[in-house]
Amino acid sequence: MKHFLSLGAGVQSSTMALMAAKGEIGPMPDAAIFADTQWEPAEVYQWLDWLEGQLPFPLYRVTEGSLREDTLRKQNTTGGRFAAVPWHITMPNGDAAMGRRQCTAEYKLKPLVRERRRLLGYAKRARIPAGVCTTWIGISIDEAVRMKDSREKWNVNRWPLIEAGMSRHDCLRWMERHGYPTPPKSACIGCPFHSDREWRRIKADPVAWQDAIEIDAAIRNQARGMRGQQFMHRSRVPLAEVDLTTLEDHGQINMFDNECEGMCGT
Repeated sequence: MKHFLSLGAGVQSSTMALMAAKGEIGPMPDAAIFADTQWEPAEVYQWLDWLEGQLPFPLYRVTEGSLREDTLRKQNTTGGRFAAVPWHITMPNGDAAMGRRQCTAEYKLKPLVRERRRLLGYAKRARIPAGVCTTWIGISIDEAVRMKDSREKWNVNRWPLIEAGMSRHDCLRWMERHGYPTPPKSACIGCPFHSDREWRRIKADPVAWQDAIEIDAAIRNQARGMRGQQFMHRSRVPLAEVDLTTLEDHGQINMFDNECEGMCGT
Protein backbone atom coordinates (compact mmCIF):
# COMPACT_ATOMS: atom_id res chain seq x y z
CA MET A 1 0.00 0.00 0.00
CA LYS A 2 1.18 3.51 -0.86
CA HIS A 3 0.76 6.46 1.50
CA PHE A 4 0.31 9.95 0.07
CA LEU A 5 0.12 13.20 2.01
CA SER A 6 -2.22 15.89 0.67
CA LEU A 7 -0.29 19.09 1.33
CA GLY A 8 -2.20 22.37 1.36
CA ALA A 9 0.91 24.16 2.76
CA GLY A 10 -1.04 25.80 5.59
CA VAL A 11 -0.78 25.23 9.34
CA GLN A 12 -2.39 21.81 9.68
CA SER A 13 -0.99 20.01 6.64
CA SER A 14 2.48 21.48 7.21
CA THR A 15 2.44 20.25 10.82
CA MET A 16 1.29 16.82 9.65
CA ALA A 17 4.12 16.67 7.09
CA LEU A 18 6.77 17.68 9.62
CA MET A 19 5.42 15.23 12.20
CA ALA A 20 5.74 12.50 9.59
CA ALA A 21 9.28 13.66 8.79
CA LYS A 22 10.19 13.27 12.47
CA GLY A 23 8.57 9.84 12.67
CA GLU A 24 5.88 11.00 15.12
CA ILE A 25 3.18 9.65 12.80
CA GLY A 26 3.66 6.84 10.36
CA PRO A 27 4.34 4.98 8.26
CA MET A 28 6.57 7.38 6.35
CA PRO A 29 4.61 8.80 3.39
CA ASP A 30 5.71 7.82 -0.09
CA ALA A 31 5.12 11.37 -1.28
CA ALA A 32 3.45 14.68 -0.49
CA ILE A 33 1.32 16.30 -3.20
CA PHE A 34 0.56 20.03 -3.47
CA ALA A 35 -2.23 21.09 -5.84
CA ASP A 36 -1.38 24.57 -7.08
CA THR A 37 -4.18 26.90 -8.22
CA GLN A 38 -1.42 29.34 -9.26
CA TRP A 39 -3.20 32.04 -7.24
CA GLU A 40 -1.69 31.63 -3.78
CA PRO A 41 0.11 34.53 -2.06
CA ALA A 42 3.86 34.69 -2.63
CA GLU A 43 4.53 33.74 1.00
CA VAL A 44 2.82 30.37 0.49
CA TYR A 45 5.18 29.46 -2.36
CA GLN A 46 8.15 30.64 -0.29
CA TRP A 47 6.99 28.49 2.60
CA LEU A 48 6.53 25.51 0.30
CA ASP A 49 10.13 25.85 -0.92
CA TRP A 50 11.36 25.87 2.68
CA LEU A 51 9.13 22.97 3.73
CA GLU A 52 10.28 20.79 0.85
CA GLY A 53 13.82 20.98 2.20
CA GLN A 54 12.68 19.60 5.56
CA LEU A 55 10.99 16.48 4.20
CA PRO A 56 12.68 13.08 3.71
CA PHE A 57 10.05 12.13 1.11
CA PRO A 58 9.40 13.76 -2.29
CA LEU A 59 6.99 16.65 -2.74
CA TYR A 60 5.17 16.83 -6.07
CA ARG A 61 3.55 20.06 -7.25
CA VAL A 62 0.65 19.59 -9.65
CA THR A 63 -1.73 22.02 -11.29
CA GLU A 64 -4.84 22.14 -13.41
CA GLY A 65 -4.00 25.63 -14.64
CA SER A 66 -4.32 29.15 -13.30
CA LEU A 67 -7.61 29.83 -11.52
CA ARG A 68 -6.94 33.55 -11.83
CA GLU A 69 -6.39 33.47 -15.59
CA ASP A 70 -9.29 31.10 -16.18
CA THR A 71 -11.50 33.49 -14.23
CA LEU A 72 -10.51 36.32 -16.54
CA ARG A 73 -11.13 34.10 -19.59
CA LYS A 74 -14.49 32.97 -18.19
CA GLN A 75 -13.61 29.30 -18.67
CA ASN A 76 -12.99 26.15 -16.68
CA THR A 77 -10.11 23.70 -16.61
CA THR A 78 -11.18 22.12 -19.91
CA GLY A 79 -11.71 25.42 -21.71
CA GLY A 80 -15.50 25.08 -21.52
CA ARG A 81 -17.95 26.91 -19.26
CA PHE A 82 -16.76 29.38 -16.66
CA ALA A 83 -15.11 27.61 -13.72
CA ALA A 84 -17.33 28.70 -10.84
CA VAL A 85 -15.85 30.32 -7.80
CA PRO A 86 -18.64 30.92 -5.28
CA TRP A 87 -18.65 34.70 -5.57
CA HIS A 88 -21.11 36.76 -3.54
CA ILE A 89 -23.93 37.95 -5.80
CA THR A 90 -26.40 40.81 -5.66
CA MET A 91 -29.50 39.92 -7.68
CA PRO A 92 -31.41 42.56 -9.69
CA ASN A 93 -34.10 42.67 -6.99
CA GLY A 94 -31.47 43.26 -4.31
CA ASP A 95 -31.48 39.71 -2.91
CA ALA A 96 -28.18 38.13 -1.89
CA ALA A 97 -26.98 34.90 -3.47
CA MET A 98 -23.78 32.91 -3.84
CA GLY A 99 -22.35 31.07 -6.83
CA ARG A 100 -21.70 27.34 -7.02
CA ARG A 101 -18.43 26.17 -5.54
CA GLN A 102 -16.60 24.17 -8.19
CA CYS A 103 -13.09 25.59 -7.88
CA THR A 104 -11.98 23.15 -5.16
CA ALA A 105 -13.07 20.13 -7.19
CA GLU A 106 -11.49 21.39 -10.42
CA TYR A 107 -8.26 22.99 -9.22
CA LYS A 108 -7.50 20.99 -6.06
CA LEU A 109 -9.11 17.54 -6.06
CA LYS A 110 -8.85 16.78 -9.79
CA PRO A 111 -5.05 17.21 -10.06
CA LEU A 112 -4.53 15.36 -6.77
CA VAL A 113 -6.41 12.32 -8.07
CA ARG A 114 -4.51 12.42 -11.36
CA GLU A 115 -1.16 12.56 -9.57
CA ARG A 116 -2.02 9.67 -7.25
CA ARG A 117 -2.91 7.56 -10.29
CA ARG A 118 0.41 8.48 -11.90
CA LEU A 119 2.40 7.61 -8.78
CA LEU A 120 0.57 4.30 -8.52
CA GLY A 121 1.44 3.56 -12.15
CA TYR A 122 -2.09 3.52 -13.60
CA ALA A 123 -3.26 5.30 -16.74
CA LYS A 124 -6.20 7.70 -16.66
CA ARG A 125 -9.03 5.20 -17.15
CA ALA A 126 -7.24 2.03 -16.04
CA ARG A 127 -8.97 0.06 -13.29
CA ILE A 128 -7.22 0.26 -9.92
CA PRO A 129 -7.75 -2.42 -7.26
CA ALA A 130 -9.58 -1.31 -4.12
CA GLY A 131 -7.62 0.05 -1.18
CA VAL A 132 -4.18 0.30 -2.77
CA CYS A 133 -3.33 3.66 -1.20
CA THR A 134 -4.16 6.01 1.64
CA THR A 135 -4.24 9.79 1.48
CA TRP A 136 -3.42 11.75 4.61
CA ILE A 137 -5.50 14.90 4.97
CA GLY A 138 -4.62 17.74 7.36
CA ILE A 139 -7.93 18.24 9.12
CA SER A 140 -7.75 18.99 12.86
CA ILE A 141 -10.34 18.19 15.55
CA ASP A 142 -11.80 21.71 15.45
CA GLU A 143 -12.87 21.18 11.83
CA ALA A 144 -13.79 17.49 11.95
CA VAL A 145 -17.03 18.28 10.12
CA ARG A 146 -14.92 18.49 6.95
CA MET A 147 -13.98 14.80 7.11
CA LYS A 148 -15.27 12.87 4.10
CA ASP A 149 -14.58 9.40 2.78
CA SER A 150 -12.75 9.09 -0.51
CA ARG A 151 -14.80 8.97 -3.72
CA GLU A 152 -12.28 6.52 -5.20
CA LYS A 153 -12.58 2.92 -4.01
CA TRP A 154 -8.88 2.45 -4.57
CA ASN A 155 -8.03 5.17 -2.03
CA VAL A 156 -8.70 5.42 1.71
CA ASN A 157 -8.65 8.85 3.36
CA ARG A 158 -6.87 9.20 6.69
CA TRP A 159 -6.77 12.10 9.16
CA PRO A 160 -3.62 11.80 11.36
CA LEU A 161 -4.30 15.04 13.26
CA ILE A 162 -7.75 13.77 14.24
CA GLU A 163 -6.16 10.51 15.38
CA ALA A 164 -3.70 12.52 17.50
CA GLY A 165 -6.51 14.67 18.95
CA MET A 166 -4.84 17.87 17.69
CA SER A 167 -6.53 21.21 17.05
CA ARG A 168 -5.18 24.02 14.89
CA HIS A 169 -3.87 25.65 18.07
CA ASP A 170 -2.12 22.40 19.00
CA CYS A 171 -0.46 22.43 15.59
CA LEU A 172 0.85 25.95 16.15
CA ARG A 173 2.18 24.96 19.57
CA TRP A 174 3.86 21.87 18.07
CA MET A 175 5.59 24.05 15.45
CA GLU A 176 6.73 26.46 18.17
CA ARG A 177 8.07 23.68 20.42
CA HIS A 178 10.17 22.32 17.57
CA GLY A 179 11.55 25.72 16.60
CA TYR A 180 9.77 25.94 13.26
CA PRO A 181 8.42 29.22 11.85
CA THR A 182 4.67 29.76 11.71
CA PRO A 183 3.21 28.64 8.36
CA PRO A 184 1.28 31.23 6.33
CA LYS A 185 -2.41 30.83 5.67
CA SER A 186 -2.94 28.84 2.50
CA ALA A 187 -5.82 30.13 0.37
CA CYS A 188 -6.25 31.76 -3.02
CA ILE A 189 -5.75 35.52 -3.01
CA GLY A 190 -9.31 36.14 -4.17
CA CYS A 191 -11.09 33.50 -2.08
CA PRO A 192 -14.67 34.68 -1.26
CA PHE A 193 -14.49 32.90 2.11
CA HIS A 194 -11.78 35.22 3.48
CA SER A 195 -12.52 36.83 6.84
CA ASP A 196 -11.87 40.56 7.21
CA ARG A 197 -8.77 39.61 9.19
CA GLU A 198 -7.44 37.76 6.16
CA TRP A 199 -8.39 40.59 3.82
CA ARG A 200 -6.40 42.98 6.02
CA ARG A 201 -3.41 40.65 5.79
CA ILE A 202 -3.71 40.59 1.99
CA LYS A 203 -4.11 44.37 1.88
CA ALA A 204 -0.75 44.68 3.67
CA ASP A 205 0.84 43.20 0.51
CA PRO A 206 0.36 45.88 -2.20
CA VAL A 207 0.89 43.39 -5.05
CA ALA A 208 -1.62 40.84 -3.77
CA TRP A 209 -4.14 43.57 -2.87
CA GLN A 210 -3.98 45.15 -6.33
CA ASP A 211 -4.36 41.71 -7.88
CA ALA A 212 -7.49 41.03 -5.82
CA ILE A 213 -8.98 44.43 -6.68
CA GLU A 214 -8.37 43.82 -10.39
CA ILE A 215 -10.09 40.43 -10.43
CA ASP A 216 -12.92 41.70 -8.22
CA ALA A 217 -13.68 44.39 -10.80
CA ALA A 218 -13.41 41.88 -13.67
CA ILE A 219 -16.02 39.47 -12.23
CA ARG A 220 -18.63 42.15 -11.56
CA ASN A 221 -20.95 41.32 -14.46
CA GLN A 222 -19.87 37.75 -15.19
CA ALA A 223 -22.68 35.96 -13.34
CA ARG A 224 -23.74 33.04 -15.54
CA GLY A 225 -27.43 32.59 -16.29
CA MET A 226 -28.50 35.65 -14.30
CA ARG A 227 -28.19 39.41 -14.32
CA GLY A 228 -26.73 39.69 -10.86
CA GLN A 229 -23.43 41.32 -10.02
CA GLN A 230 -20.59 39.33 -8.44
CA PHE A 231 -18.26 40.45 -5.65
CA MET A 232 -15.32 38.90 -3.82
CA HIS A 233 -16.23 40.35 -0.42
CA ARG A 234 -19.27 39.10 1.47
CA SER A 235 -20.51 42.69 1.92
CA ARG A 236 -21.17 42.72 -1.85
CA VAL A 237 -19.28 45.99 -2.16
CA PRO A 238 -16.33 46.53 -4.55
CA LEU A 239 -13.25 45.29 -2.74
CA ALA A 240 -11.45 48.63 -3.09
CA GLU A 241 -14.32 50.28 -1.16
CA VAL A 242 -14.76 47.72 1.64
CA ASP A 243 -14.23 49.06 5.16
CA LEU A 244 -11.67 46.70 6.71
CA THR A 245 -11.05 48.73 9.85
CA THR A 246 -11.44 47.00 13.20
CA LEU A 247 -13.40 47.96 16.29
CA GLU A 248 -10.10 48.95 17.89
CA ASP A 249 -9.44 51.32 15.00
CA HIS A 250 -12.60 53.14 16.07
CA GLY A 251 -11.62 53.21 19.72
CA GLN A 252 -13.84 50.30 20.80
CA ILE A 253 -12.98 47.12 22.67
CA ASN A 254 -13.46 44.06 20.45
CA MET A 255 -14.56 41.09 22.58
CA PHE A 256 -15.78 39.00 19.67
CA ASP A 257 -12.77 38.73 17.39
CA ASN A 258 -13.42 35.13 16.39
CA GLU A 259 -13.58 35.37 12.62
CA CYS A 260 -13.71 32.33 10.37
CA GLU A 261 -10.34 31.02 9.29
CA GLY A 262 -11.53 30.19 5.77
CA MET A 263 -12.67 27.14 3.86
CA CYS A 264 -9.82 25.67 1.80
CA GLY A 265 -6.47 26.29 3.44
CA THR A 266 -5.02 23.71 5.82
